[in-house]
Amino acid sequence: MTTIEVSLQDVAASRFAISPLIETMHALWVLAGKHEAGVHRRFVERWREPYRGLERGFPGLRAALAISGNRGNANVDFIAPPPTGVNVPFELELAAVRATPVERAHEEVRRVLAELPRVPEATRRTLLGDEVVRLVADGFEALWEEIVSTAWPRFRAVLERDVVQRAGRLATFGWAAALDDLSSQVRWRDGVIELRLSAGGRHRPGGRGLLFVPTVFGARLGAYLNQAWPYALVYPARGVGAMPHPGGEGLRRLIGRTRARLLAELAEPATTTQLAALLGQSLGTVGGHLAALRAAGLILGTRTGRSVLYARTPLGDALATGVAP
Repeated sequence: MTTIEVSLQDVAASRFAISPLIETMHALWVLAGKHEAGVHRRFVERWREPYRGLERGFPGLRAALAISGNRGNANVDFIAPPPTGVNVPFELELAAVRATPVERAHEEVRRVLAELPRVPEATRRTLLGDEVVRLVADGFEALWEEIVSTAWPRFRAVLERDVVQRAGRLATFGWAAALDDLSSQVRWRDGVIELRLSAGGRHRPGGRGLLFVPTVFGARLGAYLNQAWPYALVYPARGVGAMPHPGGEGLRRLIGRTRARLLAELAEPATTTQLAALLGQSLGTVGGHLAALRAAGLILGTRTGRSVLYARTPLGDALATGVAP
């Protein structure tokens, strides 16, 4: 059992962040087959061959794959530095990777290689070569530009929606509510976050707080509990696989495909901008459909700052899920 003892200062200092670089790394694991595709099966089918072409042209991708996405502590830190906010561009995160001293990269690589079965010799030479930082960064840059960035508006909308909802629960109801469905591996008990991880230990952030990073691709909880990072939890975002229920064809015929899809996506509250990104439609088009759903009593809107956050009503839940309230 891993525990993180949280002080009042840590509560005040904790924050949420979104990392396009971390999502690119997670996409690498899924596209390469290291992690299961799950709800991203169609994404993998669409991009598997383009990814294989990138893998042949960028040896840093295979190198990064060997030293990340492993269970336990067999993972390096330098290829995914901690994000600093929700609006940090990929280019800025990648610049932090490129600035890694090669000596530090080699130190982390040697630690990880000592815990893994022997990797292919060509990959090992890349990892221990003088160009390892550049090669890994070049590989991530190509993967982002050619594949991940094409779906980033939708991914980002899912991540933003999770952050807005969970940060609101944290501010309004406290840590127990915010962590309630973060992961089955997490539990809040009397000022202590308990994590069911392979590695144990007791940790204290020391007033620095925790960094919460949702991910679209990750299916399991990830924890960063070393000095290179602020203490961080990388967790599966809510609503990644929002789909109409199996009997949803009747609902699509009744209210239309787009409105049925909006009801499905509103399993988690979202703004018009987020929903437009999720559906790939204009703000005006989505706004018109939302107005119709709201007039029918299927959704309601609550103003939060400059945005309106939409959520399903009990009637909307019943129609979307096929389960009577």
